[in-house]
Amino acid sequence: MRYLPLEKICKTSRHTTFYNEAGPVDGTPIIFVHGWPELGVSWRHQLACFANLGFRVIAPDMRGYGRSSLYAQHEDYAVEHIVTDMIELLDSLDAERAIWVGHDWGSPIVWSIGAHYPERCHALINLCVPYIPQGFARANLIPLVDRTIYPEEIFLSGQWAYWDHYVADFKGAARDFEANVGATIRGLFRRGNPDAVDAPEITARVTNEGGFGFFIDMLRDLPLDELLITQEEHSQYVAALTRASFFGPNSWYLNDARNIAYAARAHNGGRIDLHCLFVSAAYDVTCKTAGTRLGDPMRQSCSHLTEMVIKSGHWMAQEKPVELNSVLARWLIETVPHLWPKPA
Repeated sequence: MRYLPLEKICKTSRHTTFYNEAGPVDGTPIIFVHGWPELGVSWRHQLACFANLGFRVIAPDMRGYGRSSLYAQHEDYAVEHIVTDMIELLDSLDAERAIWVGHDWGSPIVWSIGAHYPERCHALINLCVPYIPQGFARANLIPLVDRTIYPEEIFLSGQWAYWDHYVADFKGAARDFEANVGATIRGLFRRGNPDAVDAPEITARVTNEGGFGFFIDMLRDLPLDELLITQEEHSQYVAALTRASFFGPNSWYLNDARNIAYAARAHNGGRIDLHCLFVSAAYDVTCKTAGTRLGDPMRQSCSHLTEMVIKSGHWMAQEKPVELNSVLARWLIETVPHLWPKPA
């Protein structure tokens, strides 16, 4: 049987989550958690693959995105609230546990679910963003910057300078992205460049350039990278971000203190004893873990960690879907074979 995604809604007294679901309802749940500035549809290749392998697959639009609830205060986008959204989603599925998969900002959410709710997890899989047990926040990331690429006297915050700009000029950052949402999406969703791996990431220039405008201007006339997203998918992103705005997505960056405080309340001092897979993108310059210290806190805090590398840029699930699906499927059947769907 071939399973096609169904559009569904989980509505509680505190939040509404829109999500796509596919696969048999009695299959092991896999919940795919997207990051900035994506949608549940970003996981379309994974939903098709794993639904047809017999898993029950779910891909929500996260808080502030798409058809899920929007909020007017920055603090409403703290990690603790988003983790609660996902636990409520799991409850609505009448499932005790899930395999959780995160990418970009979705990864800190998935890591946090593992740290705070290990009893609701079969296993954790994260792409690009490693576990930072003290909290995914600038204060914990900047000390890990590779200063051979980002000299402190030039790049004080390294590749995380763009995060500084969200804090310093939140309205200006949103204005830059919203001035031409189509150009923003065309500029962001591009394949990785292996020649740029050892050079400073463009995100490191945001503060010095006074905002994201230079980046949008530079990429405005580039054609759509249709090997990454199609015109139809580009239109979906543009429509969703035009309707919902960048306020919610960008607000995820404005909760450092709250996220650090939440991380401090994790079980077992933040140590994760679940089976974990971390897949890094070889050409992801912002989240570069190979040859840097960015992945060290994760390696020290995860008891059962497997690391894999795919030759891809940051948007791995869309750029290299076949390779990624193969890595995920192989790891699941080798590491947690009891969760693999039984033959019909």
